[in-house]
Amino acid sequence: MKDDFGIDSGGRFCHNGVGDGARGPAPRRRNDEVPVPEKTQSIAQEKVPTKFAPAERASAEEIARQAKLFAGKKLLGMLPDMMPCVVMVLNQCRQIVFVNKQIAALMPPGQPNSSVLGMRPGEALGCTHGFESEGGCGTTESCSLCGAVQAILTGQKGESSVRECRVLRRYNGEALELRIWTTPIQIGDEQFTVCALLDISHEKRRQALEHIFLHDIYNVAYGLSWYADFLKKGTPDKVEEYADTIHRLCGELIDEIDAQRILLRAESGELTLKPEPIGSLAVLRDTVAMYSRHPVAQDRTLRLDEKAADVSVVCDKILLTRVLGNMVKNALEACRARQTVTIGCSQSNGSVEFWVHNPGHMTREVQLQVFQRSFSTKGRGRGLGTYSIKLLTERYLKGEVSFTSTAESGTTFTVHCPLKPGV
Repeated sequence: MKDDFGIDSGGRFCHNGVGDGARGPAPRRRNDEVPVPEKTQSIAQEKVPTKFAPAERASAEEIARQAKLFAGKKLLGMLPDMMPCVVMVLNQCRQIVFVNKQIAALMPPGQPNSSVLGMRPGEALGCTHGFESEGGCGTTESCSLCGAVQAILTGQKGESSVRECRVLRRYNGEALELRIWTTPIQIGDEQFTVCALLDISHEKRRQALEHIFLHDIYNVAYGLSWYADFLKKGTPDKVEEYADTIHRLCGELIDEIDAQRILLRAESGELTLKPEPIGSLAVLRDTVAMYSRHPVAQDRTLRLDEKAADVSVVCDKILLTRVLGNMVKNALEACRARQTVTIGCSQSNGSVEFWVHNPGHMTREVQLQVFQRSFSTKGRGRGLGTYSIKLLTERYLKGEVSFTSTAESGTTFTVHCPLKPGV
């Protein structure tokens, strides 16, 4: 026997994708018991503000009715729950009316699968932008650059689409990188969009590591080999110069490897903090000394602001140095030749404020994506600098990161850290 989709099938599964197909559908809730987020309890009759996709939602009753269209359907038997990726079905308001059990791997801890009915994809995944506006997922300015929203809107126009999207979770700062496929389907006289989501975070991390080890670290290692050869064949008066350069290149090599080690441990939650009393001015001076001789500073000037305050702060010196180093490195890369990057700090409202300024300007499109993992204006396999700044500062140093960028004033990244842990 064929179901409404015209596909012969022998299994069943419940509306939230968790039932045992071999035993028939799981017990159903009454319509008024379908769990729907509070904000979706009624459809908005008046226009809800949005900066991209429509914000209107279906009512709880409508979600429950549409969920019935998929409850107990034979679709492809048990295939949706056997697939390695997340499969969800969205209505015309981009709300979830069906999802397979694979969603559990991507959802915030402790949230049951069935609770996503009526949510939009970004809300179910805990995307920071899904909760920034009254309209929810798809309605902020940042959402206009989201590959998932773009793919869904294309599907609603009757076309299949494949895009990639980056999700920064609001509850722990974790980064998800997803590939999304969308396909339009029709059930009776109603239009829906089938979405398949695949976590490609490991693929993106591999690309980044490939770039670092096959490009950045290779270049440093080649320089070491070059100067070691010079040292071997050079005259006595050049020995000190070559030895100094080899020492610097060794430092760069260790720095590149250490940066990846810290990032990997930070993302996995294995990073251990070692707070200690430090002076902000000493950290800034060390940072200036380290990066003034870095290849990225070639034909550029890095200077310490003369008004920089010496603030006593208790924090992990290695992490703070890493954050400041990434801020400086990004600023130098954003500069043109003969331009100046300035670094400084001050004390304000019980916290220490570190800032790095460069005269360049980021476009609005770049500003909306600058903290996303793997986003970069410098090509494939990059985009970890600003992401790691935010991750290390907010998750581990318990601070905040912000920036301003205008054509008139240039770009300033600022990190606010508490003077003591827990303050």
